[in-house]
Amino acid sequence: MTVTLADVAARAQVSPATVSRVLNGNYPVAASTRERVLRAVDELDYVLNGPASALAAATSDLVGILVNDIADPFFGIMASAIQTEIGGPGGRAGGERLAVVCNTGGSPERELTYLTLLQRQRAAAVVLTGGAVEDEPHAAAVAAKLRKLSEAGTKVVLCGRPPAPDTGAIALTFENRGGGKELTEHLIGLGHRRLGYIAGPEERTTTRHRLEGHRAALAAHGIEEDPRWTVHGRYDRRSGYEATLELLRRDPTLTAVVAANDSVALGACAALRESGLRIPEDVSVAGFDDLPFSIDAVPALTTVRLPLAEAGARAGRIAMGREEAPPGGIATIRGELMVRGSTGAPRG
Repeated sequence: MTVTLADVAARAQVSPATVSRVLNGNYPVAASTRERVLRAVDELDYVLNGPASALAAATSDLVGILVNDIADPFFGIMASAIQTEIGGPGGRAGGERLAVVCNTGGSPERELTYLTLLQRQRAAAVVLTGGAVEDEPHAAAVAAKLRKLSEAGTKVVLCGRPPAPDTGAIALTFENRGGGKELTEHLIGLGHRRLGYIAGPEERTTTRHRLEGHRAALAAHGIEEDPRWTVHGRYDRRSGYEATLELLRRDPTLTAVVAANDSVALGACAALRESGLRIPEDVSVAGFDDLPFSIDAVPALTTVRLPLAEAGARAGRIAMGREEAPPGGIATIRGELMVRGSTGAPRG
């Protein structure tokens, strides 16, 4: 049953005109009234411009791209590639599509808010990038939003994110476990047995999958992991710097540091140099993602290259219907180990 403006007005105990003013933003409304109306909109899952649902072309020319942090090259590269593919003619009556990049700042609440706003605007497509938050209530809420978007005719694509079963979303997921395992096996093959690991935020799927790959490599080679060897932090340079100092404090005999991503690895390198340690002669350092600056670091970073631009471009084409979805709606994208100067055999 379609929810109407009158239904929202009744739930919020205001007039339909007040609901219209809140949603259109063209007339001042008391903050408490506005909050009550928006709460009713969410509770009833009201979609702006409901009568348009009867039209064959029920979606708009809007495409939403959700990112964790647009300043992070990982997300910036994907968002740029997605936007390139959805630009140009292809909207209704051959018009342009409008791409809107939604920066969540890592906030689960903002992620849900943006999905709700895009649903109300009847977005033609929504692309969610990067790892998901591992929180059951939040995951259920996101899945419900994705399902409603798909049912309303919005194409939903997950890029670098785990699949969301039974939502209608297409998933292009990175093989983070495999990449993490291959990276650590490279270091073990060089002779390292005491490896520190700087992981990302504990609640992120990307963090867990990369760490699982690292631990799988240790287990496969009979290396017992010391709890002191793992530190969690943010996916940024400062976190890598601080975590490395903490690892050295816990165990000064470490011969290698594996970082959650390349930005974290740069921070690790700075902390090692300031501690009087050489890379890789004293301590090897490895990253993940192969961001553009990785090869220009001194020494250049050994890392796992993820085809971020290629994945983003593919997600954009699928979102626009210019490329078929992968079989079963899921494609796994493997990374490539890039061996460079930041890793070498341990001393002695």
